[in-house]
Amino acid sequence: VQLALDPHSFNYYVIEVNPRVSRSSALASKATGYPIAKLAAKIAIGLTLDEVINPVTGTTYAMFEPALDYVVAKIPRFPFDKFEHGERHLGTQMKATGEVMAIGRNIEESLLKACRSLEIGVDHNEMPELNQVADDDLLEKVVKAQDDRLFYISEAIRRGYDIEEIAKLTKIDLFFLDKLLHIHELEQELITHVGDANLLRQAKQNGFADTKLARLWEMTAEEVRQFRKEEQILPVYKMVDTCAAEFESSTPYFYSTYAFENESIKSEKESVLVLGSGPIRIGQGVEFDYATVHSVKAIQAAGYEAIIMNSNPETVSTDFSVSDKLYFEPLTFEDVMNVIELEQPKGVIVQFGGQTAINLAEPLSKAGVKILGTQVADLDRAEDRDLFEQALKDLNIPQPPGQTATNEEEAVAAASKIGFPVLVRPSYVLGGRAMEIVENEADLRSYMRTAVKASPDHPVLVDSYIVGKECEVDAISDGHQVLIPGIMEHIERAGVHSGDSMAVYPPQTLSAQVQRTIADYTKKLAIGLHCIGMMNIQFVIKDEKVYVIEVNPRASRTVPFLSKVTDIPMAQVVTRLILGQTLAELGYEDGLYPESQNVHVKAPVFSFTKLAKVDSLLGPEMKSTGEVMGTDVTLEKALYKAFEASYLHLPNFGNVVFTIADENKKEALALAKRFAAIGYSILATQGTAKFFEENGVSTQLVEKIGTADNNDIPAFVRKGKVQAIINTVGTKRTADKHGQAIRQSAIEHGVPLFTALDTADAILKVLESRSFMTEAI
Repeated sequence: VQLALDPHSFNYYVIEVNPRVSRSSALASKATGYPIAKLAAKIAIGLTLDEVINPVTGTTYAMFEPALDYVVAKIPRFPFDKFEHGERHLGTQMKATGEVMAIGRNIEESLLKACRSLEIGVDHNEMPELNQVADDDLLEKVVKAQDDRLFYISEAIRRGYDIEEIAKLTKIDLFFLDKLLHIHELEQELITHVGDANLLRQAKQNGFADTKLARLWEMTAEEVRQFRKEEQILPVYKMVDTCAAEFESSTPYFYSTYAFENESIKSEKESVLVLGSGPIRIGQGVEFDYATVHSVKAIQAAGYEAIIMNSNPETVSTDFSVSDKLYFEPLTFEDVMNVIELEQPKGVIVQFGGQTAINLAEPLSKAGVKILGTQVADLDRAEDRDLFEQALKDLNIPQPPGQTATNEEEAVAAASKIGFPVLVRPSYVLGGRAMEIVENEADLRSYMRTAVKASPDHPVLVDSYIVGKECEVDAISDGHQVLIPGIMEHIERAGVHSGDSMAVYPPQTLSAQVQRTIADYTKKLAIGLHCIGMMNIQFVIKDEKVYVIEVNPRASRTVPFLSKVTDIPMAQVVTRLILGQTLAELGYEDGLYPESQNVHVKAPVFSFTKLAKVDSLLGPEMKSTGEVMGTDVTLEKALYKAFEASYLHLPNFGNVVFTIADENKKEALALAKRFAAIGYSILATQGTAKFFEENGVSTQLVEKIGTADNNDIPAFVRKGKVQAIINTVGTKRTADKHGQAIRQSAIEHGVPLFTALDTADAILKVLESRSFMTEAI
């Protein structure tokens, strides 16, 4: 139930009622410890609240509503770090891809813990770049609700704006603004009292991170940490028990705070800590949660105590019944080290937490923590461009020519040597963030100035762009033998991010020789990089030659898909190997696993309807927010199920609009002929229509956009006269405004849009399989 409370009286109004569990139900369950869905299921089968025992306390009944002795903060995680040109204004349409939750003993503590859980490069309620924003622009952002509004309001308070004035502008209750003011006042006190232990304790009680304190005191975070330890300013862990400690409880669900009496007691049993993947965002979704939960099962089966640390209330891994112990904490070095120092685990598993956990491996290792599985030096060999290139040379495995660049001139020199087009991207990224195909020097210079901040510590990778067939492999290794559960063939060619590509298992068009080469390279890489656990490798194939594009020394987003289609519990097998067993002991043989008899298709799902002004053109930067799977005995039937599951419905007849880049026209012609053969009418923009007519395809001319007689594509879309749009922009990717407007009109009116010809070919296979041909075969 959603309510609106009148701030000037005790009146309230019902806005909305949803007779089901919702996102808020999951949040409320994690915030209170009260398992709403579990108890709702028991009520649904006829039990009553006074008959059901509260599983948290084990002694009270479910009819007791939760009582809290802590404060919970939830902050949504938005995708605008990837969609910089997206409409950031917040309104009635949801735009967040995920959320974080933090627990503390006061609002300040829980809020600041939530800020550093977001993984957007902040450790406090401040963004350093905002101090460059002019006052007028700052106030505009304070008034206009955007995803980063909290940080603008905090900046306004730091500049001395009165909180009552901010309250009038924003209609945010003074109660909350007063908490932000308190954080600012603490900052000012800390600046003038460097090394004050009492003030340090107060700051920690209010959620300040060591890294923020280090900046205020102009020292390193490690120096702050050591000073804290000397002064015995250490966190304790409190239990989430649903009853504010009124009744005895044994829930293994904890949060940190700077108070007295630690309620988390280290077990006598040897333990293993698994790091989760934090908030769901593009490139790092629930796939990693799937792997985390299965890893925990394997740890428990091996006789260890399984501990999970995560900050995401939407996941199964943060259900306290999954692990032996759950720490609901930010995934930062400081917070992870605090848990490790208390629990003293056998080691930490970072392979299932996506890039979040991998990025913590090096600082944890330097602090003396044992990283289980692939060692940090080998993780670095896969992630560091120069080291990886050398490893491939040593193993005699080809890769597209490439170089690293630490500034604009180096990037231009590298591209000139390699030859355009080039694929450019920062190193150590997730989901292809800031990745682009660049056609010329001017575009490359623009990219280096605007898209990335290159430096010796953060180099940019410049690779030759090979237009070929792409595929990927998830490999499992014990250090001596390598199990390859399967090869996934991408339907879209290289240039579309793997997370946005449709993938087919088993591969449909790869020759036996190519598959043998892929298996051979995979084994060489796993052994050569001393992989113990899992690695994901992406390949591109051109003229039967196989190149390695990328290696991720961790679980990838394809683990759930491949686990389900091969019946190999991959995350559990990997965990057993990490804990010391071998593939042979687990009953698996070396090499490529026997293929499934069925065909399985993984298809992406996009949220463009909710994210205005985000261009739906697919490219090397990931844009999908989810995925579906279709399984059947033939490729066409599996594709049909995948398209239906992703809400991509095409009728058996109608109008298809083609607006195609010059370099793709010949290939698009073949598709147009096939659409016409099954009864579709072909519409096309001027250049495309001329080419089609010259080559024997009857085509109706349609204008791109902005004609007075309503003969343009958006007008046809609005009138319901278009069943699909096929639009490409070629490798230059300098999509004009007309192209983006056409794509936006398709998204707004729910018209199927294809920006890769390979995807259009896939849907044609489905349509042809269920249509009568209009021409003799």
